[in-house]
Amino acid sequence: MALFRRSKNNKPSSGVPARRREFQTDLTPTFQRGRTLAGASSFSADREAQSDRARAHALARRRRRVGLIFAFVVAVIIFLLLLLSQLVASVDISSTDVVQLDSTEKARYEKVIDSYLDNHPIERLRFALNQGALTAYIEDQLPEVEKVQLGSFDGLTKGDFTVTFRHPVAGWQIGGQQYYVDTSGAAFSVNYFAEPGVQIIDQSGASVEKGSEVTSARFLSFIGRIVAQAQSRGYTVTQAVLPAGTTRELDIHLSGVGEVVKFSIDRGPAEQVEDMANALAWFKAHGVNPGYVDLRISGRAYYK
Repeated sequence: MALFRRSKNNKPSSGVPARRREFQTDLTPTFQRGRTLAGASSFSADREAQSDRARAHALARRRRRVGLIFAFVVAVIIFLLLLLSQLVASVDISSTDVVQLDSTEKARYEKVIDSYLDNHPIERLRFALNQGALTAYIEDQLPEVEKVQLGSFDGLTKGDFTVTFRHPVAGWQIGGQQYYVDTSGAAFSVNYFAEPGVQIIDQSGASVEKGSEVTSARFLSFIGRIVAQAQSRGYTVTQAVLPAGTTRELDIHLSGVGEVVKFSIDRGPAEQVEDMANALAWFKAHGVNPGYVDLRISGRAYYK
């Protein structure tokens, strides 16, 4: 019976056969729960390497974001500088001619230009400035100005405007006021150049009020174009006379020509000057020396 009696010295069986108990004892440290499996060191290294790559990607994204922000700020600064270089906040005047303007005269022209820019604020930007409209505006205010042009870059927010003044070819004094006219026929009263060689002599006897009508822009324009057309054909006008009793006739005296040429302000100056040149050539060819030639009727020339 002792064969079947449990020994007091023996511990309770674990339920695992003895032949396996040794084998399990050897494997328990390797597969015991909560312990790192054999060969798991490579997996941990991959996780560590993946974490480094993630940090590198995040850092690259952050750098790209900072770079984009920096590029945007630089672009905005460049845009603002370009905009400031195009802005005309202050006006400075210079002349293309030998005219020297004092501070008072410069201020007068700068004030008119500023007035135009105040009425057209978008045109304070150089690329938006309408040079033709600016010139027309200034001509209306200051007729002695022929052209105004914005110069090259002259500092931030500063505009250097170049003013071209009219050269007079004839002058006329009425009621104590001196008027001038240039080759384009524009009339003005401020002259920065030498007095013109052609002076208009008014013998019409018109009153000052009526004389103001006589010195209209149309009439002065006619005189200026007569002088210019005569010069283009080699004739120099020395005097222009408004004869007594009429305000529609103009008698022209030419240098080296004895004949007085009578013009009508109701006919085109270019046409009448062409008729004048043909008549004078005919007189010279035929040895005729009349006292005057009348061109007031189209297609005809009367002389005496």
